[in-house]
Amino acid sequence: MLNKRISLIALGMLSATQVMANDQAESKGFVEDSSLKVLLRNAYINRDKKDGNDDQREWGQAAIGTYTSGFTQGTVGVGVDAFGLYGLRLDRGSHSGGQGIDFFKEGDSGNPAGDLAKAGGAVKFRVSSTVLTYGDQMPVLPVLSYDNGRLLPESYTGTLITSKEIKGLELNAGRFTAESRKSAEGRDSAGLKSINVLGGSYQFTEQFKAALYASDVEDVLKKQYVNANYVFPIDKDQSLTLDFNGYRTKLDDSYVRESGATGDDNKIWSLAATFATGAHSFTLAHQRSTGDSNLGYPYGGYQKDQGRVGDGGNTIYLANSYWSDFNAEDERSWQLGYGLDFSTFGIPGLSYNFAYVRGDNITTSTSEGGTEREIFNQFKYVVQSGPAKDLSVKLRSSILRVSQKSSEYNSSGNEVRVFVDYPINIF
Repeated sequence: MLNKRISLIALGMLSATQVMANDQAESKGFVEDSSLKVLLRNAYINRDKKDGNDDQREWGQAAIGTYTSGFTQGTVGVGVDAFGLYGLRLDRGSHSGGQGIDFFKEGDSGNPAGDLAKAGGAVKFRVSSTVLTYGDQMPVLPVLSYDNGRLLPESYTGTLITSKEIKGLELNAGRFTAESRKSAEGRDSAGLKSINVLGGSYQFTEQFKAALYASDVEDVLKKQYVNANYVFPIDKDQSLTLDFNGYRTKLDDSYVRESGATGDDNKIWSLAATFATGAHSFTLAHQRSTGDSNLGYPYGGYQKDQGRVGDGGNTIYLANSYWSDFNAEDERSWQLGYGLDFSTFGIPGLSYNFAYVRGDNITTSTSEGGTEREIFNQFKYVVQSGPAKDLSVKLRSSILRVSQKSSEYNSSGNEVRVFVDYPINIF
């Protein structure tokens, strides 16, 4: 049924009239609008686990090259996108590899690879302001969002249609049949059979935006997502933003039997209120998970070692997602957050973020009423000018403490992440 809906929507998108937006009419050409960029990334994550759990540590150097062409001129524009990825493992210690950090996948020997390389490409067609892309892609959608929070990014192979024919409205429909795991080579290294996605977002007014999406991961789950975001202007440099995000997930019967889940349904939502004044922002958020599935809110994951969910490691557009995602069965969590932009104090490019999140009411197969809490800190600096312009340094730390009742769901630890990204525009 979802396949049929995608086909009908694609037909409607591609038959849009010329009186609407027409990006293709402004095309400068295949070469004239093309770009080649290289991102050099040095990434380090260290997890000091508690309660007898094994520590984790990975360190790597990556080069991420992306080429994006323009579109040929004419009624139907044609173009190509391509990427090349290379990662070198710098930490050869005993704590490298393993689930969670996932810079380099462990092989059959139990040891992670010393390096990995892969490439991908896609062809794209544009009619008016509707683009059909087929091939290897990195989608950013609430129900399918690739993970770029490790050394190398994930990618997916398939078809995606994006339409912006009406001002403020974006529609997406797609089908992907392979997932390339961020820590492994090959186009189908994650066990995904297929995922269909459908939805869109609309900017109703300058202050109000909403989105509605759905996905179907073959033999795994069906998921729906809703978002509403409203910005209340208060003064020249003051505003209050309300942001609601919610998911409903229904696991397929075959996946319930295969995974050993105790139920098939999860609903999770978050509501965040952020007051911004000058250089400061203050956030209060609440998040709640309900349903009968002991998996809580399922997302991301790979075949065998991480549950084969297959919808991307960033597919969790929720307020209380840091090291822990606070997404256990029955979990309720609160967040107090603070942000500071140092440009007001004469240091442009430097920012700081803090969050304290506490979750309770966690249910596992052996207990009820478990708790967890996390203290999150992050400094980020982006070089503003000179030869190293746009180079960014991000230092992040988390202190996570999990009660004994919640140990089946999560584990305590101290985490440090250091990311240095240097983007280079070749042309």
